[in-house]
Amino acid sequence: MNYGQIRKYDIANGNGIRTTVFVTGCTHHCFNCFNGEYQDPNNGKPWTDKETQQVLQYVSDDNVAGLTLLGGEPFQNIDGLLPLVRAVRKAQPEKDIWVYSGYTLDAILKDPKKKELLEECDILVDGLYVEELRDPALRFRGSKNQRIIDIKKTLSSGDVVIAME
Repeated sequence: MNYGQIRKYDIANGNGIRTTVFVTGCTHHCFNCFNGEYQDPNNGKPWTDKETQQVLQYVSDDNVAGLTLLGGEPFQNIDGLLPLVRAVRKAQPEKDIWVYSGYTLDAILKDPKKKELLEECDILVDGLYVEELRDPALRFRGSKNQRIIDIKKTLSSGDVVIAME
């Protein structure tokens, strides 16, 4: 897995101050993607144990509410992200994990590997970015079709539970 950047403090990609990991590699190619340079899986730098340790250190900061995964497409980087997410879960179980994806919840649930990563997270922002549905007033997403889903409540109830509008 390659990554484009790691931010220690980020306030744009989830509730509170967050540590964010931007992976590279995305085949969705949304028109006007805000991270177009991260679509190529060969961009960025290879992920190593050094980066995992750095993220664990960042997330342990009392000011940090949790971890956010985005990119690129996290669900096209499952093998690299699962160990990271599990390490964060073990070290900081009280902190939440957000994941952004161009895939819809339904598409993720149909794929056992994608579902495995989903189950380790708390909030899913799902759906492709659609330029015609762009709304700069939306919190934590770019277009009106995207949803902010409470994963645990959704999986428990069987119905999509929206975490915030």
